[in-house]
Amino acid sequence: MISRVTFLPSVSPPLGALVPRGGDILAVLLLCGLTAGQVKVGDPWEFEKRRLCVDSNEGCAVVDVDRDGRLDLVAGRNWYRGPTFVSRPLRAIDEMPPDYAHANGDHIHDVDGDDWPDVVSGSFTRPEVYWFRNPGAEALAKGRLWKGQLLLKAGTANEITFLRDLDRDGKPEWIVNSWNPRAPLRTWSLDSDVNTAPTARRIGPANGHGMGFGDVNGDGRTDVVFQGGWYEQPRASATAAASWPLHRDFELPGAGCPIFVVDVNGDGRNDLLWGRGHDFGLHWDEQLVPVNGKTLWKRHLIDRSWSQAHALLLTDLDGDGRDEVVTGKRVRAHSGNDPGGKDRPCLYAYTFDATGRFTRHAIDEGKVGTGLQIRAGDLDGDGRTDLAMAGKDGTWVLFNRMKR
Repeated sequence: MISRVTFLPSVSPPLGALVPRGGDILAVLLLCGLTAGQVKVGDPWEFEKRRLCVDSNEGCAVVDVDRDGRLDLVAGRNWYRGPTFVSRPLRAIDEMPPDYAHANGDHIHDVDGDDWPDVVSGSFTRPEVYWFRNPGAEALAKGRLWKGQLLLKAGTANEITFLRDLDRDGKPEWIVNSWNPRAPLRTWSLDSDVNTAPTARRIGPANGHGMGFGDVNGDGRTDVVFQGGWYEQPRASATAAASWPLHRDFELPGAGCPIFVVDVNGDGRNDLLWGRGHDFGLHWDEQLVPVNGKTLWKRHLIDRSWSQAHALLLTDLDGDGRDEVVTGKRVRAHSGNDPGGKDRPCLYAYTFDATGRFTRHAIDEGKVGTGLQIRAGDLDGDGRTDLAMAGKDGTWVLFNRMKR
């Protein structure tokens, strides 16, 4: 029987009081005696697991590709038509030895404004970002390849990419998370018009492994969180060229993607949920009462029994109206050379309450791991939230079979 494990909240002093930026946070946490707490055993959650293919692609997206009213899956070279999820070709992707592909995520955007969903994707080490035009009903039915066109040029140290409307102007921004901390954070605003070039903006001078979005300081605007702190979005009336103040209030070493900005304990201040993308440790950082305008944080360990929590998702799997944290081991991240990199794949959901009590539910142990993106949607139309992910152990759909 697969176990359900409950982790009680751990205690640590405020990070700002203990750890200078760039210090050895892990050593400090160990000195604080953070542990996983007590353990409870229960029944596993029920998911039907189907592997669709095996390749080195690590990104995916859930969308109705052919506009037939059913959700499909886009994953690298292929798209999979629901509800049977038989593969159909989409694009070619170059290999990136020893076991990567030149693709660091799949995103959906109607680039040309024709009401058909297109795919946007970049690369880890190449600056070119391409969009792949949805060819429409007839070509999709015939299994035709999608035409790729250059959209923009970004950097060459691209950990992962995001597509979201940061400034609420109705246009999504292309946002690159770079593993290089000295790389500037830039965004590109996209229009649904192929004749309009994406508008570039420099948010700030620093970047770093891991990224997330949310209202850190409670002013109603979306801020950007990354490994080395957070960028505060300027007021709505600020010009596009206005600087985003950088706050070096915390350090999240090797953070995964995304970092979630969410109020875990219900105190009205948003906290951080994050995993170490290339090491052991899943954490939540509690936001304390700010002092003189500076945010203060206290770190809590959720789980460090497995490694490489690189991809995270918040979604309601059990239908109780509250989101769970879905995450698992990224398979062969850094080609298996990270701590725990050769351990078995795993995928978990964590329920949590306002006391900071997290309970781990095993979705799979031994077969299914993650890549860079975990997606959710009702893939089989039964009213339950299903999961999809692509990693180096394959592209998977997991159908939710839990009883309500």
